[in-house]
Amino acid sequence: MGEQDRSKFQEEGLMTQKERAEYLKEIEETVARGPFRADWDSLSEYETPEWFRKAKFGIFVHWGLYSVPAFGSEWYSRNMYIQGSPEYEHHRKTYGAHKDFGYKDFIPMFTAKKFDAKEWAEIFRQSGAKYVIPVGEHHDGFQMYASRLSRFHAAAMGPKQDILGSLKEALKEEGLVFGTSSHRAEHQWFMGKGKEFDSDMKEPLSLGDFYWPSDKTQPDFSDDRAEPYPTQEFLEDWLLRTCELIDRYHPHLIYFDWWVRHEAYKEVFPKMMAYYYNRGAQYGFPAGVCYKQDACAFGSGIVDVERGKFAEAKPYYWQTDTAVARNSWGHTTDLDYKGSYELICYLCDVVSKNGNLLLNIGPAADGHIPEKDREILADIGRWLEVNGEAIYGSRCFRFSEEGPTKEKDGQFSDGSGTEYTPEDFRFTAAHGNVYAICMKFPEDGRILVRSLGRVEDLDQSAFRGIIRRVSILGYEGEVRWLQDGEGLHVAADGVESAFPVVVKVEVK
Repeated sequence: MGEQDRSKFQEEGLMTQKERAEYLKEIEETVARGPFRADWDSLSEYETPEWFRKAKFGIFVHWGLYSVPAFGSEWYSRNMYIQGSPEYEHHRKTYGAHKDFGYKDFIPMFTAKKFDAKEWAEIFRQSGAKYVIPVGEHHDGFQMYASRLSRFHAAAMGPKQDILGSLKEALKEEGLVFGTSSHRAEHQWFMGKGKEFDSDMKEPLSLGDFYWPSDKTQPDFSDDRAEPYPTQEFLEDWLLRTCELIDRYHPHLIYFDWWVRHEAYKEVFPKMMAYYYNRGAQYGFPAGVCYKQDACAFGSGIVDVERGKFAEAKPYYWQTDTAVARNSWGHTTDLDYKGSYELICYLCDVVSKNGNLLLNIGPAADGHIPEKDREILADIGRWLEVNGEAIYGSRCFRFSEEGPTKEKDGQFSDGSGTEYTPEDFRFTAAHGNVYAICMKFPEDGRILVRSLGRVEDLDQSAFRGIIRRVSILGYEGEVRWLQDGEGLHVAADGVESAFPVVVKVEVK
């Protein structure tokens, strides 16, 4: 961080209006200096960072005030103000009337007494993840980092420590890439229903208030021109908060939730991206923006698919973000967990299609990572320790899959697990080898990889490599193999695995 950057954050207290104006001016000047400009023509020159292309697996962390009630989902702050909703009724029954105990009253309860950044980082490293994205600010508006743009942040209230800063340092010690996320755009209307009845949300609300602006009108989520439009004041505050994250914490990746695709952000979002990419060049690292639903011009950032994936391989790098539980991103008392097998298969399929998996966990309010989350991460880590050469730094093979099982395509398509058969394979290529990942290895140890068979004609779509050796990662016994017109026959006795098995095919 340069001297000018340090000066913005070394002072205590909120930024004055003069300081905010000076910061906005500095943002404009940084964009003007380049190399990136605030337009899609310039931003489309962006190149996905090499570290991201090789990493393949990252951890998302949803942890905030919503972890205190641990009910429903991380959208508790919105839903508790919707009269008649399960969260509304639960809140009244558990905490009393909204006018006496509102969402802000969870802040003193969020003490994070068991939070240990070093322990988290060690767990993440052991999971095999290469990067970690803890949420910086969720829709509720409570910042998990030290800020001069709001009083409502973790360094001043609740935990009274810089959660994001602590995690950044711990992750660095474990050799993991640090990123963060901003869900601030949705805050504009997220808790607006609290104005419709006698709650703790009192008018007038203004810049600096926790609930501000809480527009009462709830937009149509499918309409990127939906009312209410954010005010210029809100957009400027959004820009300042994002740039503060960039300048204070130097994240190598920033994930944005979907509402930045709204038409109102079409000027301010490219400006933020140019600022971020230019700052990354200044700070000495390639930065990356993860975006959803065409919020950016194609090629200007990293495409992200929420709770879903592509059914076919893509010629560009992309990411899916999904969670260990089906019903919430944050911790609740009734999580519907996915199994380790399902998630490892998900990773294999995504990587074979040129994607990365960003897998979310939700720590409990006190800061400990629940046992089931730990168990899943440990299973993935043990699998990657054996099979990582087929994942890390790999590329798409000429074909990504074979078998009878068809994948679901698109966002929010992971509501149920996929049932695989011993005939289902996913392919990657790395280190001069081809890796055929058998998604459900049969008990008799005999598989047939049809795509790797010998062909006698001149079909250019077929595999024509000369196989030198076939082995199974993590297996020391004899692997018998035969290549003929039917495919590559592989047999091995005593291979027992509850997870996908990787066949390594070395060619001459």
